[in-house]
Amino acid sequence: MSVVGERAIWFWLGCLAISAGIVLHLPMLAHAHHMMDNRLVGMPMDGWMIIGMALIMLGVPLACWGALPRNRVGHANSAGTSYEAPDTTPLNRWHAGVLLVLTVGLVIDVMKPATLGFVLPGLTQEYGIERSTAALLPFIALTGTTVGSFLWGWLADVYGRRVSILLSTILFASTAICGAMPLFAWNLVMCFLMGVSAGGMLPVVYTLLAEVMPPRHRSWVLVLVGGTGLIGGYLAASAAAHAFEPLYGWRVLWLQGFPSALLLLALARLIPESPRFLAEQGREVELEQMQERFGILPRPRVAAPQDAPLAHDRHKGLTAALTIAALAWSFVNFGLLLWLPTDLQARGYSSELASGILASSALLALPTIAVAAWLYARWSSKGTLVGTVVLTLAGLVGALLPAATLSWPPLLVGVIAMLIVGTNGMIAVLLPYTAENYPLGVRGRATGLVAASSKFGGVAVQGFALVGLIPTLGGAALALLVPMGASAVLIAWAGRETRGRSLRELEA
Repeated sequence: MSVVGERAIWFWLGCLAISAGIVLHLPMLAHAHHMMDNRLVGMPMDGWMIIGMALIMLGVPLACWGALPRNRVGHANSAGTSYEAPDTTPLNRWHAGVLLVLTVGLVIDVMKPATLGFVLPGLTQEYGIERSTAALLPFIALTGTTVGSFLWGWLADVYGRRVSILLSTILFASTAICGAMPLFAWNLVMCFLMGVSAGGMLPVVYTLLAEVMPPRHRSWVLVLVGGTGLIGGYLAASAAAHAFEPLYGWRVLWLQGFPSALLLLALARLIPESPRFLAEQGREVELEQMQERFGILPRPRVAAPQDAPLAHDRHKGLTAALTIAALAWSFVNFGLLLWLPTDLQARGYSSELASGILASSALLALPTIAVAAWLYARWSSKGTLVGTVVLTLAGLVGALLPAATLSWPPLLVGVIAMLIVGTNGMIAVLLPYTAENYPLGVRGRATGLVAASSKFGGVAVQGFALVGLIPTLGGAALALLVPMGASAVLIAWAGRETRGRSLRELEA
């Protein structure tokens, strides 16, 4: 399967220009490492860095143009045919390959926001800025990931899933030079673009997996890959900070985006395209290869299921339900849980005891992903999502207990565990459920909308922090009760069961 079709030469020339441009930033970084204790602040850009930036500015549009298909075809052209593997299709090495590369993509997506916390201390010290000013970096970067989730989801619907992944990877590689910017303002610009590029992986990965996996494996694969990417991203960010930051400084944590993107591009041949896109664009050779490798066959559309009229009537309600759920989750994850250590210490717990309580709660949440995948695939997709929302809601209710009651450590651990388990399980199933519920023509956009909503809380929380608005644990929990409860009710009303049903049936 070709990487980018007829324009492959331009794609790879663009990638070569980007790579050369990034390498030309390294001499100045090496000089700073040996002579300036990894500090670039105040240094003028040398000639190599200027040439490198010019090469990147040339390479990005060239590679993007090479990645785009020559013809854009409407989805109505194959309206009478669907492409799906039979339910009995076993998983093979090609399925394993696409799971590997898409998991790597999700790790990269999660790793960038997770790296922000490790970058901020060194960045604040080097630029000599106030913490309130430094807070602009996560605010701008998370805004980029929010924009990117919707942007790449839209591109995936217009030009194809694989093309969208390649385009986001190209931009991600080019923005690795964020770590070489001497001025804080340039860091803000580059990190916004880095956020835009990284934010696109999440919705497109779920969309593509839903379309290429055999129906009986689709549910557990979606949840397990998403959970693995989530955990792997945080582990990768913390491991990189532990291994490289003490010696090379905070800037190296941004530069690691370059080898990460190269790895993803090296594995690009393992990423398939949605078979419907191949058929609509007349790429018959690639479609035949995909049918052979993944067991996907052209199949006539099935008759609309009995719940089709009801599902159509409630479609807007489902979109509202999933968006509200994602927004509520983002405020719990990026707000309430982020502020939790500070709130515990304000309640009189020492920093050591507060960290121990959080660690104990997190241990209880470790098997969440596996349990959520099993319930989603074996019991009920809709029920699992509603259950994780209700569990998170129970944790919010527990957080409203009087301070004297919550001062008993076992009860406090239980409340925090409900929040952590509920939020981990909720995000593990929310996007897979979204990808399964929307037809081909809008699947990327719908998943992108929900993914963007799941990151918007991070933007809002950083915005609150910039103006000094940091609520207490009880205040945050009280504010989130209504949207979290409303999302559970709306999903229970408007959602439909997807477990064991093919995308052909769900699209009908």
